Amino acid sequence: MLKLSFNRILKIFIVGITWSSCVQTTEKKIEAGQEFRAPAYPLITIDPYTSTWSTTDQLFDSPVKHWTGRKHSLIGAIRVDGKTYRFLGKEEIPLQPVLNNAKYESWTGKFIDKEPANGWEESGFNDASWKSGKAAFGTPGIGETHTPWQTSEIWVRREFTMPAVNNDSELYLIYSHDDDFKLYVNGTQVVNTGNRARSNVIAKLDKNLLNIEGKNVIAAHCLNRVGLAYVDFGIFKESDEKPIFTNTAIQNSVKITATQTKYDFTCGPVDLHLEFVSPLLMDDLDLLSRPVNYINYEVVSNDGQSHDVKVYFEATPEWAVNELSQEVEVTTGKTGNIHFAKTGTTEQPVLQKKGDDVRIDWGYFHLAAEESENKTVAIGDFSAMKNSFMESGKINSASDKITAVMSKSMPVLVCTDNLGKVSSKAVKSYVMLAYDDVESIQYFGENLKAWWTKDGQVSFDNLLTAAATDYTETMARCDDLDNKVYREALEAGGENYARLCLLAYRQSIAAHKLVKDTQGATLFFSKENFSNGSIGTVDVTYPSAPLFLKYNPELLKGMLNPVFYYTESGKWTKPFAPHDVGTYPIANGQTYGDDMPVEECGNMLILTTAIADVEGNPDYAEKHWETLTTWANYLLEKGLDPENQLCTDDFAGHFAHNVNLSAKAIMGIAGYGKLAEMLGKTDVAAKFTSEAKKMAQEWIKMADDGDHYRLTFDRPGTWSQKYNLVWDKLLDLGIFPEEVAQKEVAYYLTKQNKYGLPLDSRRTYTKADWIVWTATLANDRATFQKFIGPLYGFVTETPDRVPMSDWYETPDAMQVGFQARSVVGGYFIKMLEK
Repeated sequence: MLKLSFNRILKIFIVGITWSSCVQTTEKKIEAGQEFRAPAYPLITIDPYTSTWSTTDQLFDSPVKHWTGRKHSLIGAIRVDGKTYRFLGKEEIPLQPVLNNAKYESWTGKFIDKEPANGWEESGFNDASWKSGKAAFGTPGIGETHTPWQTSEIWVRREFTMPAVNNDSELYLIYSHDDDFKLYVNGTQVVNTGNRARSNVIAKLDKNLLNIEGKNVIAAHCLNRVGLAYVDFGIFKESDEKPIFTNTAIQNSVKITATQTKYDFTCGPVDLHLEFVSPLLMDDLDLLSRPVNYINYEVVSNDGQSHDVKVYFEATPEWAVNELSQEVEVTTGKTGNIHFAKTGTTEQPVLQKKGDDVRIDWGYFHLAAEESENKTVAIGDFSAMKNSFMESGKINSASDKITAVMSKSMPVLVCTDNLGKVSSKAVKSYVMLAYDDVESIQYFGENLKAWWTKDGQVSFDNLLTAAATDYTETMARCDDLDNKVYREALEAGGENYARLCLLAYRQSIAAHKLVKDTQGATLFFSKENFSNGSIGTVDVTYPSAPLFLKYNPELLKGMLNPVFYYTESGKWTKPFAPHDVGTYPIANGQTYGDDMPVEECGNMLILTTAIADVEGNPDYAEKHWETLTTWANYLLEKGLDPENQLCTDDFAGHFAHNVNLSAKAIMGIAGYGKLAEMLGKTDVAAKFTSEAKKMAQEWIKMADDGDHYRLTFDRPGTWSQKYNLVWDKLLDLGIFPEEVAQKEVAYYLTKQNKYGLPLDSRRTYTKADWIVWTATLANDRATFQKFIGPLYGFVTETPDRVPMSDWYETPDAMQVGFQARSVVGGYFIKMLEK
């Protein structure tokens, strides 16, 4: 039926990354020997709302999770001669509330925003003078915030009497916080996060800390360092339901390519090959925008005998809700030759939610397959469907429509495939996972549909049939792209660098949404994942830009277009570039509380110059010349010695005289001079290029600290990564003497820790994207790889099993914050060298 998919792995160039066995030969083949563990493995990656990952080395050892950490259950099993093996996902019955958190139902607590007296965390403390408020406590409009918290600190007390719980049942704390968080149970500290912001953290609770009879108190203190604020917590217990698919396959290998994650399993007497495919091809924006991913499967006998084989895939409506407490509808349907099960909330609050730790709760998730007498697509009960498959290899749908609240009962969407007798001749097929979001982005008051809809002319039904029709061609194109990306990255920076790029590819692209405005302009919106949820953040576009400069600068223009429109429409009136255009998915204007004047002006000028450089013409810059001129003049006045302000590394706080930020301003001015030269504006070019060179000489004098350059002009004995200097090299600007960068590189090599180069002399944490930019300053591959090696070590050894973080501690590889962000597209900067 599908003749191509398995033969693809026999290509001369095998372009994946094999964990259980891979050594690269001179022919670039992957053979036995090495292992590479990703912090999380990309499975279904469509956009910021539909992005799911495996967070364990074996695909069946954990539930499939959304990048926010919430479970988006996806289970796969295979029945061989009557015995069932689970190969995908894990049955994790939702915990049941004992003391609900705000995600289930708001609760009332006492709070204060000034430091209380000693003993405030104890059960006997008198909190009569504290205010009462409903949880969650946080930034208005974020999560389940009911009580606004807009000061730097908050203290919260929640008194309760413990409900009756089975003595054998384990108890768990579930808490969310932004940022530093301490939590106490009856005066005993059980949580101390340090500088982190996390949602829905689950931690086992020692029942001995609780008073089974009488009063208890949970007390919490949270410090908001910058941006959003949030506090919520509750106590939960295990469900009485037990898993059904308890027997697992044996996983033999897993590899990652740019667009695919591939697994191999042994399931008793047969072998199973599984591929998760995200066709994020940047040379085809219709395909890149198409919200359909594929799971390919192929089964072959491993003992020379024939075996009866049936395959089972199951998803839950968790894919289509923000919270389990939302009512959902599950149905089945057919379009053309495609059978599908779909689900969505009954409420359908289209574009009504915004923020970071938010999942889509409008539109419809689909599990779909081509029509076949051997395939069944159905809906039913969480346990009943699995029990039926275990017992008979068949599923029976009780109805074609189910309405449910998942915190009370869990329906499932299921596809089974009876492969019949499988021998040494492989049998293969695929299923599709897709999401119709109906409306994607609100852009200055206008609701915009996804790019693929062609302004509403293409229906989702037509999209599903097209995805099946194009299947064979799409798989071949994904293979070609995977081969290209791997070989180009390998040539640019070596094997470890190539692996980092492959892991970054889907993560970066899927942190965006592609739409068009009402005038037909391309808009490619980033979501600032695991940060503040901003949309179109300029200093998130900046680090992610190299991937898009390399493979399609039109997408980078799509990131800059909203910023230019916001400014040129008169909606943004300040003389410098904005930080963002809203909070995802609402792009109605900047919502971040602070400006970054020098940062964002520099970013916009540098990236516009980079577009002209890769395209060989300044046409895009010419369209926005007046705006660019305003920003360039701002940098001339304010850029050399920046005032007290934030830069892209805003987690480090405000500070003045930032040497690296000054370098960015100089690069922006020089870029403007280069653009003027390309446009034939020779007088303007001469002026700005000359000014940039003069500023560079001043910079050298002001920042000099002997064998390196300072963090700030006024602080001797400090240092920082000067990653912004990389554009002098990549754009051939000729502003700084070459020895400036090389002096910095030599100094950095003396400051590295086990897992990389710290961001600067203040802390031991770092930013992964900036390490690659800094490494690109090196003039030889050996030095470049001295920086890449420790970063690769972080990625493969970090204990935090989340989609790749870009903010971590260099001594121990611990995540500080940030995950699943688009900025890892910055890894591709080495590939921009001419």
